[in-house]
Amino acid sequence: MNKKTIPTNTVTRDLCDIAAPTGNIYESVVILSKRANQIAIAEKKELTRKLEDFKNDRDTMEEVFENREQIEISKYYEKQPKPALVAISEFEAGEIYYRMAKKEEEE
Repeated sequence: MNKKTIPTNTVTRDLCDIAAPTGNIYESVVILSKRANQIAIAEKKELTRKLEDFKNDRDTMEEVFENREQIEISKYYEKQPKPALVAISEFEAGEIYYRMAKKEEEE
């Protein structure tokens, strides 16, 4: 998904629109929460991988220095839309696959 189409700030949404795909607002919120967690974990792994190049085993408080490229990478990730906003955008566009676990009938 193109992250440029996702707003980077809070947008007021109609709860009926969010509840419509599942028929239940709580189920929709759980789906959004799980997808936002997946996105956050993926972004964290990607950022950690990119910052590994700058890791120095000899770093102490006196030896820490500014690295422009490292700062730019960090700023890029700070400017990205929040995982919850990405999840909501994907959910509204019908891009999230989900399934409900079958409820066992009580006998």
